[in-house]
Amino acid sequence: MEGFHSLPHVVELFSSKLGIYCAILQQGRSPLISINSVGFVIETLYIALFLFYAPKKSRMQTILLVLFIAFGYGLMVILTLFLTKGQKRIQIVGWICLTVKLIVFAAPLCTMTLGAVIWFFYGLLLEDYKLALPNVVGFILGNFQMGLYIAYSNWKEISQNKPTVNPGLNQGVLQSNDSQANVIDIIEDDCL
Repeated sequence: MEGFHSLPHVVELFSSKLGIYCAILQQGRSPLISINSVGFVIETLYIALFLFYAPKKSRMQTILLVLFIAFGYGLMVILTLFLTKGQKRIQIVGWICLTVKLIVFAAPLCTMTLGAVIWFFYGLLLEDYKLALPNVVGFILGNFQMGLYIAYSNWKEISQNKPTVNPGLNQGVLQSNDSQANVIDIIEDDCL
């Protein structure tokens, strides 16, 4: 399970739960309920598979994170149900959803740029700017991340072929990690 992390999926699970709750509070948002329900099921399955195959330390961290997110979600639902009413409740939950979506989009290499564009246009069609705005940021961050990945994806290959000085030789010889490089004798030791 090396290289796999559960954090982006736990945060996306939280985001899906928030999306379902926000859609339930509003009338006529059944597409949001169904889409976020599918996201909830997919993320739950991924986390379950991760917990099954992960080492004990990663498993415990993920369980604690899921419990923390569940507690935070429950607290948010209780507070918004009992302390706010009507349109104010929808606004507060909408802003919480917007913030969590921005966190999801800012997570490294978790951005689906095409999904962000689709959700942006869906938010515009519904005139729901809390749905559209985080997807604009998601699109920008996704393109930025892809640009960084493209620019630096072969960086290790380049840096590994740099010539290095071998301090074990008395003459001061530059050696390259490249098997086809020539060995160069340095006349003056002061050049090193």
